[in-house]
Amino acid sequence: MTPNTIRIASGQGFWGDQLDAPKQQVEGGPIDYLMLDYLAEVTMSIMQKQRARNPALGYARDFVPLMGAILPAVVERGIRVVANAGGVNPVGCREAVLEEARKAGLGGRAKIGTITGDDILDRLPDLLARGVELRNMETGDPLSTILDRVQSANAYIGAKPIVRALEQGAHVVITGRSTDTALTYAPMMHSFGWSPDDFDRVAAGVVAGHINECGAQASGGNHLVDWRTVPDLANVGYPIIEAFPDGSFVVTKHEGTGGRVSLATVKEQLVYEMGDPHSYITPDVIADFTSIRLQEDGPNRVRVHGVTGKAATDFLKVSIAYADGWKATGTLVYSWPDAVEKAQLADRVLRERMDRMGLKFDEVLTEYVGWNATHGPLAGPPPRDLPEVTVRWGVRGHDRAAVDRFTKEIAPLVLAGPPSVTGFAGGRPAVQEIMAYWPALVPKAEIEPHLRVDVVGA
Repeated sequence: MTPNTIRIASGQGFWGDQLDAPKQQVEGGPIDYLMLDYLAEVTMSIMQKQRARNPALGYARDFVPLMGAILPAVVERGIRVVANAGGVNPVGCREAVLEEARKAGLGGRAKIGTITGDDILDRLPDLLARGVELRNMETGDPLSTILDRVQSANAYIGAKPIVRALEQGAHVVITGRSTDTALTYAPMMHSFGWSPDDFDRVAAGVVAGHINECGAQASGGNHLVDWRTVPDLANVGYPIIEAFPDGSFVVTKHEGTGGRVSLATVKEQLVYEMGDPHSYITPDVIADFTSIRLQEDGPNRVRVHGVTGKAATDFLKVSIAYADGWKATGTLVYSWPDAVEKAQLADRVLRERMDRMGLKFDEVLTEYVGWNATHGPLAGPPPRDLPEVTVRWGVRGHDRAAVDRFTKEIAPLVLAGPPSVTGFAGGRPAVQEIMAYWPALVPKAEIEPHLRVDVVGA
């Protein structure tokens, strides 16, 4: 029987978001689904590095104790959890969650669904050999030019395998690189029985997913308009999509929580990471964001309706990360009087010393935090009355030895540079490998997601 409405709560907007937000969503009021979005482009390369060091890792590890804490309530109340916490190792994530569920006494009761097939790192040579060039969507260069430096490669999969997992009764669905919006619209497709070619309704689900995917950013966090008046941000309520079978939905949050859901907060989230508003492309549908209609529906309630969509393309986006050199950053703080002038002299001294040593970099960047680090040239001339300024240097290049030598040249400025310096603590800056982003397209026919649903053992 098709429900009249479902409530899909957002519990994570990124890996590192508030740890207690999912628990608040489960305990704060009635919900049917909890979606947790952990992944971004850089996250995948970080997780790939973790897996390279330890094959058992490569997923959002804080997801595991979270499931141990909330799974009893999830199973008891019939809530379904959909999360892309699997990262580059959904299988490892599954095994850890199964163990947490077993320890929570859910043996024989809880089902964990795992979706794989998005990771194509090992398939890249074969794809290139068969003419799938995976050209960079921004430059047009073929992937073969940097193949030996690729660290991770994951296709953005859509809602269909998630829907299958829900159909098979999974209480928790773990994916790898699912598209963020599918974590919300897959439950809508499952609950309301929408056909994949019901483009308008599925597109409405995409809009709902886009609002949900960044957590509290849609409910008063990071809010630009009237930010001073947003109440109780320390207890901010994360958004909830109250969805209906016709594709319309209401954005709201639990009563008694802080933050705000308003036309302004929802609009700000809608334009976040927006490309062509007529063609918001997902694996399942292309949504027309210009068709969206919004209206207030009471305190902390915004109704969304009128969304239209059209058939998806024959391709999936692929997120590829590759090694592109080394970087390091370091800082010093200079105090009044003439703080900026002292910091500028320190910059000249450091650069002259590096030039004398013959150090070569692809880029050397100097920022003055407190004056121009945020707005650059728009900050205008340096003020003379700043009580303090932080000078922040960053270098990048393909010569690790040069980058490492840079990290040793900041500390000498404390005694061999301008006066009134402070803020040098924690040792020398660390040299970090640069992970660059390579967006590409792959034919859908090349990607076959796989689903496995496990019953928690006794």
